[in-house]
Amino acid sequence: MHVTESKLVNGVIKLDCEATAIEVNNALREAGEAFAASMGVRPLPGKSLEESVKETLGIADLDKIIEPNAIEVLVPRALDRRNLVPAFPPKATPTTKFERGKKFSFSLNVTVKPTYELSSYEPVEVTVDPFVFDETPIKQQLEELAKNSVIYETTDAKPLTAGDACSIAMKCYDDGEEIKALTCEDRTYIMGRGYMPAGFDEALLGMEPGQTKEFTFEAPLGMEDGEVQNKPINCTVTVKEVQKEVVPIIDDAWVKANMPMFPNLEALKADMRRVFEAQQRENYEGYVQQMCVGALTRRFEGRIADEIYEATRDQLMNNLRMELQQAGMTWEQFVAGNGGEQQFGMMLMMQTREVLVQGFCLDAVFRHEKMTLTDKDLEDACLGMNPQGNAAMMRKQLEDSGRGFALRETAERLKAARFVQQNAKITVRDAVPAPAADPEPAAE
Repeated sequence: MHVTESKLVNGVIKLDCEATAIEVNNALREAGEAFAASMGVRPLPGKSLEESVKETLGIADLDKIIEPNAIEVLVPRALDRRNLVPAFPPKATPTTKFERGKKFSFSLNVTVKPTYELSSYEPVEVTVDPFVFDETPIKQQLEELAKNSVIYETTDAKPLTAGDACSIAMKCYDDGEEIKALTCEDRTYIMGRGYMPAGFDEALLGMEPGQTKEFTFEAPLGMEDGEVQNKPINCTVTVKEVQKEVVPIIDDAWVKANMPMFPNLEALKADMRRVFEAQQRENYEGYVQQMCVGALTRRFEGRIADEIYEATRDQLMNNLRMELQQAGMTWEQFVAGNGGEQQFGMMLMMQTREVLVQGFCLDAVFRHEKMTLTDKDLEDACLGMNPQGNAAMMRKQLEDSGRGFALRETAERLKAARFVQQNAKITVRDAVPAPAADPEPAAE
């Protein structure tokens, strides 16, 4: 992509950009794949993405639908070419027609991220709560372990009802041929769990231990014209006993029998504690770092332009709307649950200012301390975005997509935040003392 820049006024830079035909095609492909994924469309066998979208959604001209998104794909690449960090994402203004297989020209008016100074760069002073390990996750995991390890024991004989557990022997036949997967001599079966079709459970209702019954039920065993077809299955079932669910007690004996890698329950708890304590300490370090950065923001000097406020607020709102949509909650429900329009608006305004001021303060520290980025800094930033991801692969994807400037900004701020925390004067509050024991009665 060819990009030239010219300065306007008030920190705005104009970029005149020309994308090659290959870049246009790649942008259309990337935008098309994202659109198809958002609509739940997968390429059909032997079909292109465009053909698959047409057959699935009835869209004849996919390029026209995704054109705005494809142009947005080109914007960060233009910014990265000039190594510009915008205060907010700029909008592209086309100067030629956008068409597959042809060059495309557009312009950007970029409001460059402003720089601010702090009233002081001395180490911050904060008072934080002490780290206290929360035992709750260990208790919850042991309860979950017991729940997932239930056993079934014989209980009083009675006619089977919905929800009962029983031991059965059965044989099933499809057109006279035995279905091996459904044949058993002794299997615990729980009524109403959906393990078998509804007709099977209905036939078992009222049966008692020692009773044998032959019946037919419908099961989805065939496909025709892409649709599942039910088939009649002949079945012979003997109820051997009625059973009850028994949740085991997780003790030394259970651990030794089921988890031999641990000698006893305390060893299992110690291993759980090691994992959960590492997680909780990581969260605690994040809390301490946030307290340090919060103290730093009180040294911010300057005025943030209204347009930066508005663009950041809109971006926060868009991100929130996407999260709510994924969670199945409407915007109206969320706003109502947060005190209504007025209170939510104030909360959003405060959050917008906090996000902006924290970022600008960390930028100032990085610049003042003359820091530089290493490969590890960039990979740490990637892990911060996705702790379970492949940092090297994520970095490559971001840089290839033109978002290297955003990655560098994130890495710079993360490094500055760590510097602020490492050099801070941190006072830990005294832990809340345990309740005093009742005094011993005085000796006469």
